[in-house]
Amino acid sequence: MSDITTDICIVGAGPVGLFAVFEAGLLKMHCHVVDALPVVGGQLTEIYPKKPIYDIPGFPEILAGDLVQNLQKQIEPFHPTFTLGERVEHLDKQEDGSFIVTTVAGTKIGCKAVVIAGGLGSFEPRKPAIEHLDKYENRGVTYMVRDPEEFKDKRVVLAGGGDSALDWAIYLAGICKELTLVHRGTSFRGAPESAAKVTSMAEEGQIKLILKSNVTEVHGESGLERVTIMINNETPYEVEADYFIPLFGLVPKLGPLENWGLELVKNAIEVDTKDYSTNIPGVYAIGDINTYPGKLKLILCGFHEAALMAQSAYNIIYPDKKFVLKYTTVNGIQEL
Repeated sequence: MSDITTDICIVGAGPVGLFAVFEAGLLKMHCHVVDALPVVGGQLTEIYPKKPIYDIPGFPEILAGDLVQNLQKQIEPFHPTFTLGERVEHLDKQEDGSFIVTTVAGTKIGCKAVVIAGGLGSFEPRKPAIEHLDKYENRGVTYMVRDPEEFKDKRVVLAGGGDSALDWAIYLAGICKELTLVHRGTSFRGAPESAAKVTSMAEEGQIKLILKSNVTEVHGESGLERVTIMINNETPYEVEADYFIPLFGLVPKLGPLENWGLELVKNAIEVDTKDYSTNIPGVYAIGDINTYPGKLKLILCGFHEAALMAQSAYNIIYPDKKFVLKYTTVNGIQEL
């Protein structure tokens, strides 16, 4: 018994997974998208939303975050549904050839085809090596900002020097009671304009900026109360904190997919390039997670793979219908 029933379950809400919704929608197939991250966009949203991308056809330059927004707008007519913040755990094929996809939270999605578009796999936060850090997880230590209002009037310590740390420092400064940004270097890896903004806010007293430093200890009784910051590897400095948010990026892991019976080559899923199907009938893999001779890990290649996958999946969803290619310039976009 499934909680959700759809035509295609797409595992991964990155750019390729989102575009797969569009290609499926053109063929009147409904999609449900699952992702371990709490927001859509994959790496583009979580790691480098302000990074410019130059190889998307028709866009000489587009920010990663803007590309995700455009893809979301593009699939709106097809009304996809989402399960976010839940990693897919199990894939069970039914006697009739359909599938039940189950998440770590127990959500069950019934579908006729499965598309794995998980980029490099499921992403887990890169955790700093701080003793007893796990003791405070969900009690003051978190690795993602899901709801900014959670930090309203709170004392927050952010750690990191990339786009995510800079963007959230700028955003949360107006919400938190006190915000401290800790960075081990003297310059930032994120967008120059964001780095300049953070520096300016620090000079104006809106943010406490501590460079050449690392958070080395976390303290508290029932929850986080303060952190110890080591400045220049020699001077310990304690800061009262209700929340500590280390933003050091995400670590890709193939995770439970390893146990699904898929043909794997060096942690990638082997596919047939005629339609990017796997060795399990009804299961496809598109984007960075697949492999084949001549494979290029580019977003635009994933878009191409999504188009061919959708045409093949059509035969599974509508076995009694003949697929006829129709251009969008002729048919337009017909809402589902």
